[in-house]
Amino acid sequence: MNSDTDSRYLKHIGTRYRNSDSRSEDRRPHGRPHTGVGSAFMKPDFAKSRRLLNLADPFCSTLVIAARRKYSVSPPSTSGPPEFERVFRAQVNCTEYFPLFVSLLWLSGIFFHQGTAAACGVLYLFARYRYFTGYSASSQGRLAPMYLNAGVLWFMIALSALGLLDVLFAHYLGVDIL
Repeated sequence: MNSDTDSRYLKHIGTRYRNSDSRSEDRRPHGRPHTGVGSAFMKPDFAKSRRLLNLADPFCSTLVIAARRKYSVSPPSTSGPPEFERVFRAQVNCTEYFPLFVSLLWLSGIFFHQGTAAACGVLYLFARYRYFTGYSASSQGRLAPMYLNAGVLWFMIALSALGLLDVLFAHYLGVDIL
């Protein structure tokens, strides 16, 4: 490859190249910072939403422990009064969706934009909190937050797919879709 071809190739995949009058930055063809794998930086907003994730599961588990004590349900039993079963089921539902959410959070943050992914992450965690407290109170209280959770997850799927398509199109076709 000649120098011109190398330059275009490096520009399309968003790798680091130096500008003599400024510090080195990762840039994609459309001017947004490149936040892909191997990126030289991680924005604080994405890191903050990841820290919030570390608090979500212990919060739910603590409330299940409190419900076990309140309704005298000793482990490993998972059945008891309906109030306990709702709290336990809410915690299990949150745990079941956690791997999907974390995967989508990382994909949308890496391939689309970290700020948008972080905002979706905070919104998802807020909706999960509302889901947990609503389901603990009554089974009908879980419905509105459940729809919000599903909407956030579908939005993050769309962001991830769009970001992946942008990277693939830029790399293989030389076309920038974002």
